[in-house]
Amino acid sequence: MLTAATVVGASALTMVRPGLGWLVAALAGTAALVTAALNTTATPPTTPTNTLTAAVPPGPTNTTTTAATPTATPAPPATPAPPAAAATARPGATGAPGRAAQVAWAAATIALVAVGTVRAAGWLFALCLLAAAVTGTLAVTGGRSPLGMLVAATLPPAATVRALPWAVRGLRVGQPATSGIAVGRILTSLAVSAGLLLLFGLLFSSADAVFENLVTGLLPDVSSVGVLGWLARLALIGGALLGGAFLVSRPPDLEGLRPTPPRPAHRLEWTLPLVLLVALFSVFVLVQLTVLFGGAGHVLRTAGLTYAQYARGGFWQLLAVTALTLLVIAIAARRAPKATRADRLLVRVLLGTLTGLTLVIVASALYRMQVYADAYGATRLRLVVATIELWLGLLFVLVGVAVVRLRADWLPRLVIGTAVLALLGLALVNPDRLIADRNVDRYLQTGRLDVTYLSGLSADAVPALARLPEPMRGCALGQIAAELPSDGLWGMNLGRDRARRELSSIPLTVRADCNGGRSW
Repeated sequence: MLTAATVVGASALTMVRPGLGWLVAALAGTAALVTAALNTTATPPTTPTNTLTAAVPPGPTNTTTTAATPTATPAPPATPAPPAAAATARPGATGAPGRAAQVAWAAATIALVAVGTVRAAGWLFALCLLAAAVTGTLAVTGGRSPLGMLVAATLPPAATVRALPWAVRGLRVGQPATSGIAVGRILTSLAVSAGLLLLFGLLFSSADAVFENLVTGLLPDVSSVGVLGWLARLALIGGALLGGAFLVSRPPDLEGLRPTPPRPAHRLEWTLPLVLLVALFSVFVLVQLTVLFGGAGHVLRTAGLTYAQYARGGFWQLLAVTALTLLVIAIAARRAPKATRADRLLVRVLLGTLTGLTLVIVASALYRMQVYADAYGATRLRLVVATIELWLGLLFVLVGVAVVRLRADWLPRLVIGTAVLALLGLALVNPDRLIADRNVDRYLQTGRLDVTYLSGLSADAVPALARLPEPMRGCALGQIAAELPSDGLWGMNLGRDRARRELSSIPLTVRADCNGGRSW
């Protein structure tokens, strides 16, 4: 299964731009790793499992070692059996992620990769691929604490190296490392399959021109450059899948990776800085409320700035304040004493107040960004930063819940989970089209338009830019139409397909002065 998934992935990933091939490769790899995990679960090990726990402190694996090592006392032979059986039946006991967590991270990985099938924006797909690498790593390694997640990020490269002798041992005994089928039979089956597909594929291609075009899109490039690229993809994907199969077959123990609790600080040591910080935040929030109700006239009288200039100058600082406050709350919650009821009440009051004030600052930053975008136009950077600020606001809500409960062991996973949801939400709203719509609406109201910037958007923006009158429409769509590639089967993308249909019904007249004019 790993071999088939590697070949499918190397053949489907024929291009860097977003397309169907990425989703096909992700689905094939997921199916192969699920098969490896099921085979491992269905086949109980007869010898002690060699896991990656050598790289981490010894933890729950001690029970398995005790069960596997014969002892000199014959009286308690049945006592160690239940822990060993439990370790075999329930991967969570050996540090592997629970089934629900594995399914959730795997589903998130597929959803992130699937963005490349529906959206044409390359920058958005790059962000989704980075996030998919994180969720895919968590799906095969686990890790629930912050330290466990950090260690999990380092395991895939090491697992790929350690999986090589593991796979070689399986080949030497005539068995692949994750299957019960002999290697010779697999090679014979692949040869027979290739011969049948080649024979009947050639016959059908010569009989029907449409089918011939479909087959041509499926076949890889047989030139020297194409073959070298295919072999490189084969090695990369094969190494990644082999390392993933090694991790799901021998899950690492990450549950014991928790930092040592620090010495609690004296009440005055942490209370005084937080009280002063809460006071500073309170004064700032009062100023924000005054500006909010006073409006642009109040800002112009007191600061000598227009409201758009005022918003532009403060958003980035408020974003930094929001991120730094999360760090302050994390350190304070870790160092603050909680031995007495008074200590716990003080922690809840001070950290809860700071969290509530920060939520007001988050709302102020988002409002500033809204005013900023209305005055200067929407861009990708402004939309992404606003999304990050919304995500930080959601994190502060979760932090508030953790402060009330004085428990945050569930928070690290939700930090990554909410970040993935924020990215998928950004993909759902179709950011390039949203940016184009906002700028077109602004042009219709004010007459100001940055055509140069809009012409650099992806094909997702074509339906919105088609609303522009000439000559702006021709200038905005001309470059997009010229750079729109022709997609084969593996490059199929709904955003580019929709743009082609839209452009086919629009007569474009590109002016010679498009490159020189930024606004009308």
